[in-house]
Amino acid sequence: MDKKAVIKQIGKNIQKNRIKQGYTQETFSELMGVSWSYVAKIESGILNLSVGKIFEIAKFLNVDINDLLEIKNDLL
Repeated sequence: MDKKAVIKQIGKNIQKNRIKQGYTQETFSELMGVSWSYVAKIESGILNLSVGKIFEIAKFLNVDINDLLEIKNDLL
């Protein structure tokens, strides 16, 4: 299992769900109270988020946390 690939996949899952909700990175960052660059780093897999932060994002996006933590089998 490649840790960096898993972090990147979680970022992609967050991005997919953000877009599904119709939020731009700028709008999403403003509503979450974080900087745009923070969101960009999350979605590009640069930041390793805590489970608490992933839970907060899932709650904000109104999705099950499992939707954000879903990892492709080839990464496991």
